[in-house]
Amino acid sequence: MSIAKKGLQHYMLQLQQRTLRTKALMAGVLSAISDIASQKLSGIQKLQIRRLILKVVFGCAYLGPFGHFYQLLLEKLFKGKKDSSTVAKKVVVEQLTSGPWNNLMFMLYYGLVIEGRPWTHVKTKIKKEYPTVQYASWTFSPVIGWIKHRHVPLQFRVIFQSFVAMCWGIFLSLKASRSMTLTKG
Repeated sequence: MSIAKKGLQHYMLQLQQRTLRTKALMAGVLSAISDIASQKLSGIQKLQIRRLILKVVFGCAYLGPFGHFYQLLLEKLFKGKKDSSTVAKKVVVEQLTSGPWNNLMFMLYYGLVIEGRPWTHVKTKIKKEYPTVQYASWTFSPVIGWIKHRHVPLQFRVIFQSFVAMCWGIFLSLKASRSMTLTKG
């Protein structure tokens, strides 16, 4: 049996036996990959370990658990239906609630915890950049939401969303580092 197949079997077993923990850990791992990629793409030569650990904490402590409970709530609200009308409603609800909330939480966490900036600076930055970030999110995330709610089984939605968040986190981190470079120069 191949390593990949054994790994998948182990993941499936953990997902079944320790659902929340497994989703939280996977969100942390994908947050780590996101941060390593964004650090390298933004030109950081030496990996910033503190930043990496803080991103992993965000994934494990917030993204994974929030996604787990949010997806369960959506399934309960919409009684697990997958017809086009229900999927469209789930996508709209998600786009108006968890999407904006998660972007705000990431921007707050990044500014206050990862960068260690004062509240007034973070607040000003969010007022300036949040509308652009949220608009950018709304240009692609409804399609992702449609695919997720229509084709991805409930137990895999958090890892699917964590993978998307990994890519989105690279975008947000690059945007944050670019705007910091512009304000310094």
